[in-house]
This record gives sequence, C-alpha cells and structure tokens, in this order.
Amino acid sequence: MFALLVSTILAVAPAGQAPVQADVVLKNATLVDGTGKPSTQGDLAIRGDKIVAIGKFEVEGKPRVLNCSGLVIAPGFIDLHTHSDSPLTQKATAPNLNYLTQGMTTAVTGNCGSGPIDVAGYFQKMEKQGIGSNVIHQVPHNAVRQKVMGNSNRAATEKELQQMESLVDKGMRDGAWGLSTGLIYNPGTYSKTDELIALAKVAAKHGGFYASHIRDEGSGIFVALEEILTIARKAGLRVHISHIKVSGRVVWGKSADVIALIRRARKEGVEVTADQYPYPASSTSLAAMVIPTKYREGSGKDLIQRLDDPELGPKMRKDIEDRIAGRQGGKTLKIARFAPNTAWQGKDLDAIAQLEKKTLLEVVIDIQRKGGAQVVSFGMHEDDVRLFMKEDWVATASDGSSQVPSNTVPHPRSYGTFARKIGRYALADNIISLEQAIRSASGLPADILKLPQRGYLKTGHFADIVVFDPKAFKDIATYDQPHQYSPGVRFLFVNGRLAIEDGRFTGVLAGRVLRHEGK
Repeated sequence: MFALLVSTILAVAPAGQAPVQADVVLKNATLVDGTGKPSTQGDLAIRGDKIVAIGKFEVEGKPRVLNCSGLVIAPGFIDLHTHSDSPLTQKATAPNLNYLTQGMTTAVTGNCGSGPIDVAGYFQKMEKQGIGSNVIHQVPHNAVRQKVMGNSNRAATEKELQQMESLVDKGMRDGAWGLSTGLIYNPGTYSKTDELIALAKVAAKHGGFYASHIRDEGSGIFVALEEILTIARKAGLRVHISHIKVSGRVVWGKSADVIALIRRARKEGVEVTADQYPYPASSTSLAAMVIPTKYREGSGKDLIQRLDDPELGPKMRKDIEDRIAGRQGGKTLKIARFAPNTAWQGKDLDAIAQLEKKTLLEVVIDIQRKGGAQVVSFGMHEDDVRLFMKEDWVATASDGSSQVPSNTVPHPRSYGTFARKIGRYALADNIISLEQAIRSASGLPADILKLPQRGYLKTGHFADIVVFDPKAFKDIATYDQPHQYSPGVRFLFVNGRLAIEDGRFTGVLAGRVLRHEGK
C-alpha cells in the first residue's frame, strides 16, 4: 500500500503558468497518454469531471493528493465490443465491476447485431438505475430485421427495407453511434449485401459507422472481408471489423494475408479498422458453431421439427456431424453455460459424450432440444493472435459481458481482456510496447468512434482515468476458473469520481450514457 498525501504539494511549473485549481492531484506517475507516444513522468490534476492539468504545474487550495510513484496513469479503457446490453440494466451487474477492475470506463453495446432497438428507452433505463461505466450503443441489425421480418430466410421486400431503414434512422436520432451486424447469426445471416448497404447509408447520414461480425472468419474470410469493404465504398462510411481473427486450422497462418488486404484498402482510402480480444479461443452459441444457417430459420421448435423430419432430418444430422468433426470431434468446444445440466459446464463435447455414453451428435441434439448452450471454442493459433495485435488499426475489445461470479464457466475475456493485453503481451512478453497496448484500448477506440473528449490524457477531457501498478496488473481469469477479477488497478476515475480506490470498488455508479450527436 502506498501513502495518500493530503497536503498541497507544489511542483516546479513553467514560468508564467498560473496555479491550477483542482479537487484531486495524482503525483509522480508514469503518464501514458493514449497517443502511442513514449511515456513521461509527471502529475495530473482533476477538477469536477475534467482533467485540468498534466505534467508539472502548481496547485492552489487544498486538493486531495494521491502519491502514484511507481504507478502508470492512462486514459480509461474503451471496450468497443461488449454484450452487456441486458446486464447493464440489471442491478447486480449494472456496476460493471468485472470491467472496472480492468480499467475500462466506457462500454459499447449493440454488437454482433444484437441488443435493444429502442435506443431511447434503453438509455433511460440505465440512467434511472445508474451504471458503473459509460455506455455507447449501436443499432443492432439482427434485432431490427427480426422485428420487421422475423427469422425469415429471404430478401427483404421494398416495404420491409423501408421499415428497417426507419428503425435505424430512429435509433441514430436517439443517440446510437452506428449500425452493427452479426452475419453468422439469425436472422442477419439471411440478409444480402444490398440490404446492408442501404441500412449503412442511413447510419452514414447521421455520421455513424458500421461494425460487423463478418460472414466468415474461417475458410471464407476473404470473401467476407470484400463484402465489408464493398459496404464501406458504396455506403460511404467508415467500417469496423469486430473481433478480427482467422478461425479454424485450415486458415491458421492466414493472418498476414488478411492484414495485407486491409492495409491495401486503407491505403486506397477506405476507413477500415478492427478490434481483437487477446485470446486464441472465442465464444458463442453451440448452434452457431455446429448447425448450418439453412437449418436455423424460424423458431427453435422449427429446428427440432427439421431434425425429426424423416426426409430432412438425416441430411441435417449428417451436416451437423461434419461440423463437429471439423472441430476435432468436439474437443475444441467447451460448454460455458447450460442451465438444464450445469454439470456439463466446463466440459468439452467429447468428454460429455464419453461421460454420458452417447455419440457427439446425440449430445448436440440433446442440448438443442433443451434450448441450446453457450460454448467456448478453441479455434485460433497464438501466432495469428499476436500478429493482429501489432497493427496500429486493431483496437482491444473483449466481446464479453458484465458478470458477477456464478457456477457458469464462460470465456475469461469478460474478466481479463485489458489486463491480459497490457500485463502479458506488453509488459511480460514485449510483443507490443506499453504505449501501443494502452493506445489500442483508449485513443484508438476513441478515434474509431469519433468520440470527443475521451480516450486521451488531455487538458479539458473528461476524467476517465485508470491508475495501475505495472507489476501487479495482469489477468488471472482462466478457462477453467474464469470468474476472477483482475488485480492491479489502484485507482479508477469515471467522470472524475473514484470508482476504485486502493484497489477496492467504492460503490459509486459514475457512468453516463453517451449519446451520439450526429452530423
């Protein structure tokens, strides 16, 4: 524990600079400002919800002074890709503690095309209850399409497209920052590129952007990338690739080719960026992993009826078996959440099949008959993960959600993403510099969003600030024991208020809804 000094401390100030009025002064720290430039040594002053001085300055009055010797001060981290939409409206998870302990101060929701369509109502609910971090929302395409067309495998009619355009327009006017799609999920997977271009144009009209879980992150990744670049060119807006990866053994090593394609597009003037979670495993529904999209139209009941159909069922079962075989016979798919049988949580499909003395297909069908499950999928190679994170257009994002410890076994990224990127990949393994790691979590996502007055340590910016111990900041959440908060954050300011003090949550819900103001 380090001392908390309460007296006023005067530092050497540039000649002619007037003393600063401040509520809090952070002293003697390593300052990493979010630009990617080398760190400096200095102080930082906060007054109200803003940063009022950085570097060396004099202060007047009697602010609280925190001795941050040996600690790093950085902009609060901005997570471009979370699925905290519902959790942030619930009392237990509204504090967003598993993210605050990682230094995150702003969460982006509405990702992969999922989340609330009623942007205004969603914002009002969070503002009434209180939230631990700031929140930015996107209009979710899957939810929009579901509302207008249901889970239908067909192109939209002209009238339906107009209805979807109207919903996107309203969401943007109510403060959403862009349009998101999840093109491996229902019903967005059934949309054609023209539909996406039309809806992206609506977001562009408001100065928004387009973020996408592209159609294929495996063998079809290059076709999927060409689609998002086409949307960028034809809709006239910046585009963002969610959780960039090359997934599946057949594409291991292809990260360099993906990077080359995106670099060419950027050189040609396409505003394209990406985000990444620093893990070789992903997580999503079991159905999305092993059941082809052509069988997922309609309701869950419809899917089961297809399985039981005497003509279609055998073909469907064969296709599912082929998908399972392509995932090392179920060994790379671990059950994260399955309420009907929690004993299966934390076990892979192969282990469950052996335990239950069933075939892999029987296990999958049993799970689907009972409503489906969330899985962790081990499909990436570490070398590809490391290569992507070196790019200056790849931000850090978790793809996780606000959680509290439970008996589930989710992906550890919800508890460890930012600590892992900085503590492991930057400070321990030197894959990237500390400055680049922090930029990927602060200044870069702010630039991608075009988010004003956040993401950097700058005078006049909002005081979203993380202070961490570089010797202690690391991820301890694992695939087997994921519900473990990351240690090392000593102080966390959200809009100038202390959310974490001496490493402990203060109970303060200082987060704000951040509305996009449009053009």
